[in-house]
Amino acid sequence: MSDFDSNPFADPDFSNPFQDPSVTQVTQSAPPGGLEEYNPFTDARTAPPGNAPKATPAPSQNTQPAIMKPTEEPPAYSQQQTQDQARAQAELLRRQEELEKKAAELDRRERELQSHGVAGRKNNWPPLPEKFPAGPCFYHDIAVDIPVEFQKTVKIMYNLWMFHTGTLFVNMFGCLAWFCVDASRGVDFGLAMLWFMLFTPCSFVCWYRPLYGAFRSDSSFRFFVFFFVYICQFGVHVLQSIGIAGWGTCGWIAALTGLNTNIPVGLIMLLIAALFTALSVGSLIMFKKVHALYRTTGASFEKAQQEFATGVMSNKTVQTAAANAAANAASNAARGAFKPTP
Repeated sequence: MSDFDSNPFADPDFSNPFQDPSVTQVTQSAPPGGLEEYNPFTDARTAPPGNAPKATPAPSQNTQPAIMKPTEEPPAYSQQQTQDQARAQAELLRRQEELEKKAAELDRRERELQSHGVAGRKNNWPPLPEKFPAGPCFYHDIAVDIPVEFQKTVKIMYNLWMFHTGTLFVNMFGCLAWFCVDASRGVDFGLAMLWFMLFTPCSFVCWYRPLYGAFRSDSSFRFFVFFFVYICQFGVHVLQSIGIAGWGTCGWIAALTGLNTNIPVGLIMLLIAALFTALSVGSLIMFKKVHALYRTTGASFEKAQQEFATGVMSNKTVQTAAANAAANAASNAARGAFKPTP
């Protein structure tokens, strides 16, 4: 029956896999606890008696909680956030102060208007003595009429107008001194007096008052009047600083000519030429500044046209003239309609 116990399909050269030396070695070195406690990843070789490994002490564990030392600096982003918050707070405080100033200024202007009344305000410019035969022509008070944010600009423009007037006055004496050393310069002296008497009132009425009214009532039409006239005024300042001979100004050309005639007079004329140059530069700077403020006020050419049309139609003189013209046209048309035909 032993033949029936053997496998006829088995390889006669096949050996028992459990008899392999590597398997038997692992089986013999298995721990006493059985295969359940066997760890194949540990070195099961026994160390020699003299080379037994020394037990290393376990590291001591720190059971104290982790506390940040007070001397350590906070992260950089916290400092940046603190600076941004401080900057934003300062900006808010500045705006609040500006609003309080504006509110106080509005209250003061309201009290001023209530005490005097818009129609009852007396003209105070030019400041003339009470016994003078002529009285003031305009009411001029920048602190009352002009908003707070524009008062500085209007004051600078007023001082620039005064500087312009003073330069023309000094130019008149410079041309007089030139006429004293050169008898052929009488025309320059005469024109210098004419420019002083003509440009002083015309500059105040033609470009300063429109600027004053534009900032007072936020008028687009007055802004455009100021820009047009002031551009022409700037051109006049440039010509005066050049000083063409025979034009009545002590500009650079005239000053150099006078310097060849008489040195002290030439030095005076050079000083006046420098004043005209400074006036031209200041006019250009203020023109750009006023134009920048004009762009922030919301004024436009369309608003200027509307203001012009409204002002013209609301003018009593224009209304009377239009009514008379319409009445005459209607009467002529009626006469032509009822006229008997031959």
